[in-house]
This record gives sequence, structure tokens and C-alpha cells, in this order.
Amino acid sequence: MSSAGLPREARLRRPGDFAALRTSSGRAGGRCFHMRYRDNGLGHARLGLAISKRVSKRAVERNRIKRLLRESFRRVRHRLPAVDMMVMAREQAAGVPGPQLLAELDGLWKKLLAGHAATSGPLKPAGDTTTIER
Repeated sequence: MSSAGLPREARLRRPGDFAALRTSSGRAGGRCFHMRYRDNGLGHARLGLAISKRVSKRAVERNRIKRLLRESFRRVRHRLPAVDMMVMAREQAAGVPGPQLLAELDGLWKKLLAGHAATSGPLKPAGDTTTIER
């Protein structure tokens, strides 16, 4: 029987992975969340969370936000491109009800798909056999 949780290979765990996202990556954001992402070459998306005490002093509130983020990622991870992403919550996220946070996260995943498709699309149209000189 498989676990309903987030598998180990779908999470960012090493400090080096987080550091790489802070230095060179794509960005997307909204009112409550900010995301940084970059290609990982693994064939699947990985999620890292950075929810600081600045968002809320109460651990219960920070854990609620993380739980909602993981649940939203679980639902869409099979549709996401092969990227490492780090999602950070803004201070405004603490007072927002769960359904509104989930709606914003759905918009964030759509931005990721649109942004990634724009930057990693084909350089030439399908069926074109000419090469691109550099």
C-alpha cells in the first residue's frame, strides 16, 4: 500500500539545492506566496518550503500554511515540468483562509507552467530541419 504523503524524491532536502535556487532561478509570485524555480534534469518536480517566523510567530499557523502547500503540490506535481522550486510565504498568508490560499497556489502553478513553457519551448518550429547558427 502506498503512502498518501509527499514522497522523498519529490522534496528538496539539501541546503545546496536551496542555495542554488536563491542565486539563479526563475520567479513567480502572488499576494501570499513567492516562488523561485529552475530546471533539475530529474524528470519530475521537487518542492522546497521556506516559511519563516516572520510570516507568523505561531508554529500552528506556519504548519497550516506548509500543510496547504504540500497538499496543493501533491495534486498537481504530475503535471508540473521537471523543476526544483522553493515556495516562500509572505506575511499576508497568515491571516488568509485555506480555500483562498489554495486558489492562489493553483494560480502559482499555472504561472509556473506558463513561465517554464515560454523559456524552455522549442527554438524552431516542428518539422523545420534547418539548424540555428550561433
